Amino acid sequence: MDEDDLALVVRDAFPVSQGHTLIVPRRHVASFFSVTQEERASIVRLLDRAQVALRCDHALDGYNIGIDDGLAAGQTVPQLHIHLIPRYIGDHDDPRGGVRWVLPGKAKYWS
Repeated sequence: MDEDDLALVVRDAFPVSQGHTLIVPRRHVASFFSVTQEERASIVRLLDRAQVALRCDHALDGYNIGIDDGLAAGQTVPQLHIHLIPRYIGDHDDPRGGVRWVLPGKAKYWS
């Protein structure tokens, strides 16, 4: 899909939506907070390019961007990867709260 010397963009093997994409550093590193400034810049640059490519290929309406960093956060693969998840109107009955739903009892902040 896309790449540079420090990171690459791949499709998720178990997508939660059409176009679900991952941005992964080439160096083995488990945490976002352990990447170098150069790696971080590369990851963000590729994230931006990936969303442009997705927008051209899919009639999407939004994105969720996520990182599971550490076991308590649900990280199951010990390699940093950033999820870029395209969202579509109607793909969920009530998408309000977005990533807050990782803790369902805490997600709803509106009345």
